Amino acid sequence: MFCLSGSRLALKMNVSLLLISNFKSGIVPFHSLFVIRSFSSNLNEHSFIISYLINSCGLTLKSAQSVSKNKLLRFQTPERPDSVLRLLREHGFTISQISKIVKTRPQLLLAHPEKTLLPKLEFLRSIGFSRTGLSVMVSRNPDFLARSLERWLIPTYEILKSVLVSDEKVVKTLNNRFISFLPKRFSNNYSLLREFGVSESSISYLLSRSPEAMSDEVSKFAVRVEKVMKLGFDPSKLNFVEAVRVFHGLSSKSWDQKMKVYKRFGLSEDEIWSMFRKYPTFMALSEKNVIDTMDFLVCKMGWQPAAVAKFPLVLGFNSERRITPRCSVVRVLLLKGLIKADVHLSSVLIPSEKLFLERFVTKYQEHVPELLDIFHKKMGLTQLGFGFSFDDAFKISRLKNV
Repeated sequence: MFCLSGSRLALKMNVSLLLISNFKSGIVPFHSLFVIRSFSSNLNEHSFIISYLINSCGLTLKSAQSVSKNKLLRFQTPERPDSVLRLLREHGFTISQISKIVKTRPQLLLAHPEKTLLPKLEFLRSIGFSRTGLSVMVSRNPDFLARSLERWLIPTYEILKSVLVSDEKVVKTLNNRFISFLPKRFSNNYSLLREFGVSESSISYLLSRSPEAMSDEVSKFAVRVEKVMKLGFDPSKLNFVEAVRVFHGLSSKSWDQKMKVYKRFGLSEDEIWSMFRKYPTFMALSEKNVIDTMDFLVCKMGWQPAAVAKFPLVLGFNSERRITPRCSVVRVLLLKGLIKADVHLSSVLIPSEKLFLERFVTKYQEHVPELLDIFHKKMGLTQLGFGFSFDDAFKISRLKNV
């Protein structure tokens, strides 16, 4: 049974003691009795709500106490919230997903299940959400149930459909992130991009990757577009909208911090801006990924920072699946003297996997049979007596710039 917190229990006891004292004195006005009964009723309702959130919605005591403070969540009987939970369970929602929804939008427990919630669930299913996909998406973004079907959900779908064309792409976009469109903003921002000569396919790309950018304030969106133009981006190229997307996602503070990280590896501001023009996304990479990748390529493999600056695309490659396996193979070949120390970074990381294997694995397997196992991470460099230590780097001398 749920217990009152110490402070509330003490308050209730103090009120009771005051009442007893006043009774003895014969001075208990009628309105005081009403206040006391009201206070007691509120405490009982509050404790009932907390108990319900724990027992029926799967919340922890701490979460239940926090959620119960929401002024929109007030009920004294379980009928309405029970019917909401029943509807969600019938549509495949798990208790953990229900907990997420209640913690984010607790007022949904008091929504009318048949009139308010069911039409939204049915609409989302009608545009292509699977039963499982629907529960995952809604639990991640409960506002899909909290906001109006006619005034928000349907207009949002229609906007996305007008650009993305297929329901499959619309579902994918809705599934990836929460979208809050204001139709007029979107229309103005869309028109601005078309005036600059941005293609429909590029706008579709921007909308699917960063729909919130397309619904940004018109003035802010225009500033970013004009900034990208001044930097020399070609509106007919995809990296134009990629640059817009990056500027939207990064604050000035984050941008400055990223600049500092790259400068620590010896890159000049001009080189960084040149990298941005080639591959805008590199500025959106996490600071940890940037540091790890630059450290590996520059400090362990020995490539000059300028070599990385010429091919910023490599910073976006997956370390485990692409960078480390390929560099491990090249490391062995270098230490065995089978290839020259001026091997280009671009020739190692840019080619397709098939071409890389032809150039650096198949060609040398007669000399080093273990190369394929190293590439597929079935064998480590240490098993061949090599590694990425400073001593090994010194043996290779210094890899030259492209």
